[in-house]
This record gives sequence, structure tokens and C-alpha cells, in this order.
Amino acid sequence: MSDTPLLPEQAAQYCLSLPGATEDYKWGGVRVFCLPGNKMFAVQDLAGAGLSFKVDAELFLGYVDRPGVRPAPYLARAQWISVAPPYAMGRKELTDLLKRSHQLVVRRLPKRQQAGLLL
Repeated sequence: MSDTPLLPEQAAQYCLSLPGATEDYKWGGVRVFCLPGNKMFAVQDLAGAGLSFKVDAELFLGYVDRPGVRPAPYLARAQWISVAPPYAMGRKELTDLLKRSHQLVVRRLPKRQQAGLLL
């Protein structure tokens, strides 16, 4: 598989492939990818304006300094970034970041809910 950027629907399908991931539609046109307990790990604007997800706190400032990456509206205080299509990173980097976002949220769940969700 080449490292060409993911298309928005491919990013959504990747999010849904992660353990325990579900989707919901909220706020009049936002696709939300969640874990048990409605804990969000990624958000996709249906209008194609972007994909937002959580990153490690120590990496947040480095990502938002990159072209094509910005702090996610309303969620930047929780170290979320946003990328608009065409995504400013290759397929491998973006899927790694989405997996990491998933795992950051899983680790905040109660221990009994983490079973089967850790990668």
C-alpha cells in the first residue's frame, strides 16, 4: 500500500475498524467515532471540512505548527488537532495517529471497559 493520503471515507472506515469503535451523528452534520461510554476519539465533518482527533499532549504543539494541521475547534484544550482533506499527512502517519487517539481514549476508560480494546 502506498503512502498516498487517505480519502475522508477511508479515514472513517479505518476509525470504525478499531476495536469497540462505533459511530454517531451529532451537532447537525458531524460524524463522531466513539468508544463505550460515548468517549470520542475522532470527529469528521460531513461537509468535508476536516477530521479531528486526540494526540499526545507533548506532541500537540509540534503538530499544529505543521502546514495543513490546526488546533481542533472546541477540543484543542484537550490536545485535539484537525486536518482538512486532502490530509496533510500520508496514509501510514494518519492511521497511526488515529490508532493512537483511540488508544489514548481507551486508557482513560475504567479498567473493566478496557478489556479487548487495547492494541
